[in-house]
Amino acid sequence: MTRTDTDQRTDKASERPPIEIAILALRQATASPIYGMQEVLAAPGRDWPAVIEGRSGESMIDVRIASASGEPMELAHGAWVRPTQALHADYRPDAVCLLEVAVDPESEPDRLFADEIAWLRDYHADGGVVATACTGAIVLAETGLLDGLEATTHWGFCDYLARRHPGIEVQADRILLATGEGQRLIMAGGGTSWMDLGLYLIARFCGGEEAVKTAKLHLIDWHQGGQQAFAALAATRQTGDASIARTQAWIARHYDQPSPVQAMAALSGLNERTFKRRFRKATGMTPIEYVLTLRLEEAKQMLEATDQPVEAIAESVGYQDAAFFSRKFNARVGLTPMQYRRKFRGIRRLAGG
Repeated sequence: MTRTDTDQRTDKASERPPIEIAILALRQATASPIYGMQEVLAAPGRDWPAVIEGRSGESMIDVRIASASGEPMELAHGAWVRPTQALHADYRPDAVCLLEVAVDPESEPDRLFADEIAWLRDYHADGGVVATACTGAIVLAETGLLDGLEATTHWGFCDYLARRHPGIEVQADRILLATGEGQRLIMAGGGTSWMDLGLYLIARFCGGEEAVKTAKLHLIDWHQGGQQAFAALAATRQTGDASIARTQAWIARHYDQPSPVQAMAALSGLNERTFKRRFRKATGMTPIEYVLTLRLEEAKQMLEATDQPVEAIAESVGYQDAAFFSRKFNARVGLTPMQYRRKFRGIRRLAGG
């Protein structure tokens, strides 16, 4: 009997040394993404053979939990982690992951994580791959590696990231992006997007087939629609720029009016070019993006809470053309208005809303 191509590929895969990926534990990190990512990344080569083929397999990825000291430590919210690897100048895994960190916007992340930031700079300069999920991107931004590049983080911290690092082009609607030289800086958005990041890393280092197997085994649903379907409008936080804050307060009540950006510029007392520049600096959005976000957030609330037809909702938030509104909604949220209603109204009902 001849050996199949699959058998030969399996033998060759087993001969390769495993990929090493470190999950960097910070004192303000949360435990569930760390341990969840550890399980997902260790799945390729191990879990599919065990569950589907009834045979043992070896993981294709050696997953380490690393920290600056390598010592056990208490994380945010009282959980503990026991790292297996300390950071040092010669430690160079294939990739490093920074996951959710409980960031206080009033803190100074550059001081809080100074040792890890310095190590990350050196690691990336040596060709390393840095991958973040959720607020891990806040720490990555402190390295300066994202300056002049696109970035994403949890939707609730996008405006904070844009204010603290105006040289970064923050993409609030992106679930995952890879950027920089060799696409060695990878960021996923908020919440469970660490799962998307895990699948991406598996596909990158182990191949697409292994990523698909892992997604099937762990029932991971790729969030291809982006973050906006899950976001309440964090960007309505008032800015310290009095002229811009005045326009924010006005548009919150008048977002349904025609030509809202012109009205906002007039209200600010600034010329249109200066107004748009200062508005983006203060909020991380252009004025028209801000208006669109307000309109869509109000539409989402109405879709969840009422039985009004889409046409009536479109008109109430400032769109006379329901088809145009639906296209805008779908492009931004990743779902049609009716798909959004079906998805989130059931959740609201279950919660008693």
